[in-house]
Amino acid sequence: MNTRLDLYAIYLTKPLSVAEIQKALKITLSKGIETMLYAEINNSMITYTNFNVLTLIDWPKDDILNVLNLLGIQDTYNNLSTKNIYQDYPIEINSSLNTSFAIDNQKITLKEHSRNSLLIISHVISQSVALEVYENKLSDYYERSRSLLDESDTFSIFKRTKFAKFAKQLVLVRHDMMIDLYLLDKPNIVWDNENVEALYNDLASSLELKDRFEVVEYKLNSIKDDIVMIMDLTNHNHSSFLEWIIIILIVIEVIMGLMEWFGLK
Repeated sequence: MNTRLDLYAIYLTKPLSVAEIQKALKITLSKGIETMLYAEINNSMITYTNFNVLTLIDWPKDDILNVLNLLGIQDTYNNLSTKNIYQDYPIEINSSLNTSFAIDNQKITLKEHSRNSLLIISHVISQSVALEVYENKLSDYYERSRSLLDESDTFSIFKRTKFAKFAKQLVLVRHDMMIDLYLLDKPNIVWDNENVEALYNDLASSLELKDRFEVVEYKLNSIKDDIVMIMDLTNHNHSSFLEWIIIILIVIEVIMGLMEWFGLK
């Protein structure tokens, strides 16, 4: 007999503390994999990561809506805004499976219901959702960097401030992506369990986490190089502007000196 568990992972548009989640949902979260926290409620599971992804496994649709409403997420399950990035993945428990798990584009199949397996799946799907957030951010930054490049041929003090602010935002994005996501780090639990490690590797490969991360990192470095070039051009224009001011002041001083010399003042 097969059992289906629906997994639903959503990026929360507003950061929530663990205390806020526990109070709103009236649950107690325990430490799971790495920085992930989880709780089991009857046969259902909920997990929350430090990069703001909430995952619900085997929750009825009405209960999912209720959870989102309790957390202050106004968008509904069927009408999420573009800011609410989410992924869903069906999990099937099939005791007749010849291997401990099987993964395809349609579903994840487990031979038996296992807390560690569900935590691993939740962890990888959460990473995929968070990575999609950064993919979208970098697409937006790409467009903004092109706009800044078009503006870089003219000098303005306000533009220089805008470029510096944008560069700071890129540094913060890199910090969040490299420090918070742990996208290339395997959870410690996989070192003690070959089946769990295989599940992690296959699911991460299926979702192309490493390749997607490298693309995001490449885009980030590309935008950074563009901003460095823009800042160099801006600094050059700023230096030229100051040089012209100095030249004009010298000319004015010379003219005033000549006027005084010839008694015209």
